[in-house]
Amino acid sequence: MGSIYSQQLLEHCLRHEPWPSDLLDRAIAEDDGRALLSIVVERLGDLFEPGLCRTYERLFRKVIERACPELTPRLRSSGTPRAAPASANRVYVLSRITLGADVAVTSVLLDAAKRRYPDADIVFVGPRKSYEMFEADPRIRHLSAPYARSGALIERLRASANLQLNDGIVIDPDSRLTQLGLISICDERDYFLFESRGYGGDGPESLPNLASRWAREVLSVENARAFVAPVPSDESPVDITVSLGVGENPAKRIGGDFERDLLRTLAETGASVLVDKGASAEERDRVERAVLPGMRTHDGAFAPFASQIARSKLYVGYDSAGQHVASACGVPLISIFKGFVGERMFARWRPEGTVIRGDSANVLEEVRAAITCTFHR
Repeated sequence: MGSIYSQQLLEHCLRHEPWPSDLLDRAIAEDDGRALLSIVVERLGDLFEPGLCRTYERLFRKVIERACPELTPRLRSSGTPRAAPASANRVYVLSRITLGADVAVTSVLLDAAKRRYPDADIVFVGPRKSYEMFEADPRIRHLSAPYARSGALIERLRASANLQLNDGIVIDPDSRLTQLGLISICDERDYFLFESRGYGGDGPESLPNLASRWAREVLSVENARAFVAPVPSDESPVDITVSLGVGENPAKRIGGDFERDLLRTLAETGASVLVDKGASAEERDRVERAVLPGMRTHDGAFAPFASQIARSKLYVGYDSAGQHVASACGVPLISIFKGFVGERMFARWRPEGTVIRGDSANVLEEVRAAITCTFHR
């Protein structure tokens, strides 16, 4: 089925116009709501415009009422965030579901929770693959909450409603587990939402910095920072780690011979190179076509590759989870950043390091110059 109704609904939202109720009903029915989530909801979030956060709330409250009337959507509060309590026995920190966001955003709030509540039980709530990014931290334990990123709308709504956390405080980094704060999973007095799409207004700050600022305001913790703590890899370290993953968003890629030329440029440095084969058949095929003789590849879970990034001298890749791991670990990085829908999205997700816009005139030459600077400084 096409996505005509979801596209029309998005246009109404972006123009801040009321949408016909029959159009919303058709968008909900379109591909069992998948098109609505991927086209409308993700775009409204990716623009990082505070006004569109209010539009999202109005829209998705109606979506919940129509698609799952047994649920009562919660009201997201506006204004100054409420301060967290002085003490807590258990703190739940929700996953953002995607690996990159869990490093760039969720880990900042995990760091703040550990420091604000040194004697509390800190629980990461989310998929196993995300928890593996923090598995070696003895302060953090796991509560599994799988989320079907490709599932139907009703499936995702009911999964959110089934998540009830009533024996501690909940820190929500704008998680899909609560549909960005619209489904209640605990008592309201125990719930603290970092509304990442609106917090920071029109400023240019990155998401890790905004999460740190929110942690100072709500948790009274200064300088909370992103981190990873995967189980250490038992493989020998390499000089350069590379990921050609794009998180199921082909707009982030540069086509043609770019990827093979990039790997050839890295090989010319004489440094050892490890390339992640990724999580999809499409990415694996691209890597296998681009990789050169003598280059190692990583095939499997992302956390062991993250451990390798942390030990490398340089990370190179598209805008994806790997760049956020490198940034969190202080590893020099070269990020080829393409496919962003607006300048604020570029600013919010930009890592610390060398960032090369994918819409530049000669991306490969800029990458080569950055590599030369890294290995000759």
